Amino acid sequence: MENRRIVSLLPSATEIAVALGFGEQLVGRSHECDWPSAVESLPPITKSKLAKGLKSGEIELRVQEIVASGLSVYEVDGEKLRALQPDVILTQTQCAVCAVTPADLEDAIAQWTGQEPTLVSLAPDDMADVWGDFLRVGAALDAEDRAREVVAQLQARMAAINIAVAGKPKPRVAAIEWLDPLMVAGNWVPELIEVAGGTSVLATPGQHSPWIEWEQLAAADPDVLVLMPCGFRIAQALDEYPSLSADPRWRALRAVQEGRVYATDGQYFFNRPGPRLVESAEILAEICHPDIAPFGHEGAAWVRIAE
Repeated sequence: MENRRIVSLLPSATEIAVALGFGEQLVGRSHECDWPSAVESLPPITKSKLAKGLKSGEIELRVQEIVASGLSVYEVDGEKLRALQPDVILTQTQCAVCAVTPADLEDAIAQWTGQEPTLVSLAPDDMADVWGDFLRVGAALDAEDRAREVVAQLQARMAAINIAVAGKPKPRVAAIEWLDPLMVAGNWVPELIEVAGGTSVLATPGQHSPWIEWEQLAAADPDVLVLMPCGFRIAQALDEYPSLSADPRWRALRAVQEGRVYATDGQYFFNRPGPRLVESAEILAEICHPDIAPFGHEGAAWVRIAE
């Protein structure tokens, strides 16, 4: 494989590149790329306009203000990016408020002379798209065969999860991607729930995550509630949980009354459409079916919330 200088501006793309064997060819990253830990030594090319420490509701309000002003949520350091002389830049078009998009890069690379880097934009809506992104990155790096091998290995692990829960009752699961306002995880997450032996409610596979009203959540009355707020570690989700649990509508839900509410690591799992979606499915399997042989994620990647 030809040696390439790769800049990844998307955490999941960074993880895909590493899974394909290109970790040592990464020369730059986004401020959010933090796994595997070795990539944190790479220079960050982006930064967020959001202040640290904001609550869910505050983040949503600030994002709406920035977007309404016609601006991007992120800033790209064009000079630093140019100095790295990348051959390939990995980015995305799936979510304008989740990570840097090609539009954010336009000004940064508009004045470059000579050969421009290859831009690889990922935009997965469902699991088929996620697997396709592995192949897309592999093609850009002349590693199609390796990409197919990695995808086959990950798909085999997914199949093993589904076999482990086969024949068991399927709990109805609501995966909460944002806490204020309420958003249910869509796109590939309903498929992960199915793989894990559950039935997704309030979201449709392959469709963007929908905002929901309290009345919709009450009407669905899921058996299991899984909190996976995008970009939040477990501690952050637990820190905001009292704002939910204080609401009588929340306390009336079946899952809450039966003690089947869980907080997960929404930064490292579920919201990054890359290789660790397999671990995300394992987490859901442990939550939905605690009687199966554990995959070892409890405590580090998820906890049950005791009321």
